[in-house]
Parts: sequence; structure tokens; C-alpha cells
Amino acid sequence: MPAISFQAVSKVYPSPRAATGGATFKALDQVSFDIEEGEFFGLLGPNGAGKTTLISILAGLSRATAGHVSVLGSDVQSDYASARRKLGVVPQELVFDPFFNVREALRIQSGYFGVKNNDAWIDELLESLGLADKANANMRQLSGGMKRRVLVAQALVHKPPVIVLDEPTAGVDVELRQTLWQFIAKLNKQGSTVLLTTHYLEEAEALCHRIAMLKTGQVVALARTSDLLKTASSQVLRLKVDGDLPPHLAAVARVTGRIAQFPTHSALDVETTLTQIRQAGLHAEDVEIGQADLEEVFLQVMSQRGQSSAEGAQTSATHGGQA
Repeated sequence: MPAISFQAVSKVYPSPRAATGGATFKALDQVSFDIEEGEFFGLLGPNGAGKTTLISILAGLSRATAGHVSVLGSDVQSDYASARRKLGVVPQELVFDPFFNVREALRIQSGYFGVKNNDAWIDELLESLGLADKANANMRQLSGGMKRRVLVAQALVHKPPVIVLDEPTAGVDVELRQTLWQFIAKLNKQGSTVLLTTHYLEEAEALCHRIAMLKTGQVVALARTSDLLKTASSQVLRLKVDGDLPPHLAAVARVTGRIAQFPTHSALDVETTLTQIRQAGLHAEDVEIGQADLEEVFLQVMSQRGQSSAEGAQTSATHGGQA
């Protein structure tokens, strides 16, 4: 039995002009894949791809127009109470009750699931997430990063077997990211299933056994992380450069600040690129050649047109398992 199953899930939003024949918006289009028990699974895609819509349907916050979603065999619509007890969701938004301190907020959250006398687990959550010294602090007094930690604790307070993390480290400091991933990785090793959405692709590459990529509401890639990395078309040349690249180089480069990255298939490609940089009057520093990373694969997948990648994804969707 899969931990999470999405079967032909579609979501259509009516246009405000639907009554007069206005077009509808399809946020999800026949999305199908399973997440096996114990997997650390990544769900990636650009803004507007449908990731949050899919998670909202999973969490029962929105209803699918068509298709079925289940959590450990419990349908999220017809057996909502059971499905919700098996699920812990960390949302993107910082939502909190300003009238209680951290410990009180966790006890109240426990009560929503009928959990009593779990102070030992609450203490472990507080300690593991670096909140022990904030247990008696009012939620209003916490920084954004500390509020994010409380959201994680609230999602885990009833010990759900399936954990959903929707952009959990967006806008938080490095310390929280490390603390969070150490704790979540520990839970995953103990058997918890984790579904992660993130724009930090290095996190997904490091943590996830398998990854699905969404584009305009459709699955366009679904495979083990290691297999996705093998699909990269080339190695990459990375270097630092001051100044703007000439147009013919900028067109093929991935630029982040001073760092420019170029696809390369041979030593001749490397030599040609470095020569063109020198001819443009630029000086290259910290030159290195390495394997393409998940961001490179992501950009390649998102730039593809047509249905070929989606058809391949649906074929690979039948093959689960961990890396």
C-alpha cells in the first residue's frame, strides 16, 4: 500500500466570466503517481506549476475536480478524518495563534487529534527543533524562523506516519535548515514518509530518493534522483567572472551573481569558452569542471516542449522504490 497515492487528479477553477462563456483554468491535469512508505520524495516545479494545489487537495483544504487521493489507504474525501490523522503538514504560510505560548500551542494542536499526555514527545520536539528555551514564550514574540520551527512541531505533534513539507525553509537561516533536515532525516530513517516541495534544488538533490517535476499542472518527469542526474546532457564548466558576458555566451550560460555555468561536452568546449571570455576582456576565476546538478536537470526538463517528457514520466510512475 502506498503512503500517498495520486490517481488521475485534476483541478479546474472556473473563470469569473464562466457564466458568459469565459475559459476555465486547469491547475492540475491528470496527475498520477504513488509515494511508497518510507520514501523521502521531492515535488518540484516553477511557481504556478500546481504543487501547492496538489498539497491542498492532499490535506483536504481543496477538493479535486476529478481523480482520487489517499493516505495509507484512506481517501482524503470519503475518509477524511482517518487520512488527516495520518498526515502532518507544514504549510508555506506563517500561521499562528497569538494568544498562547509555544508549549500551549502544541498541546492545543495535540487536542485536535485526540492526543493526550504527550508532554514527553512535545519536549523532544522542542529540543530537536531548537525551541526548548522558547517553550514559554508567546508566539507573537518569536522571530519568523522560530515561528517556522513551531509550525514543524505542530505538524509532528500527533506523530503522523506521513509528513508533508511545503517550502519549509523558505526565507529561513542556515542554522534552522540544518536543524530541520537533521531531525526530518532522523524521522525518515525511523520509517516516516516525507513529501517535500522546495525551490532549493540542492536540498532536494541531497535528501530525496525520488523526484516528480510538475509543469503547468502535469507531471513532466518522475524518477529516482540518481537517474534524473544521469539524464543531464553534459558536464558543466563553472567559473567566476566580473562584468557582463557577451550575448553569445550569456545565451548559453546559467548566471548566479558572479558565477557563470556553461554546459560542456569536451575539452575543446572548455577551451573555446575560456578563449571567448578572454577575448571579451573578462578575467575568469575559480575555474572548475563538474557534474551537472539537479538545477541543470530541472532547467532542461522545464525547457522541453511537447508531450514526450510527460509520457516518459507516466511510464516511470509505475516504478517506485528508493534510491
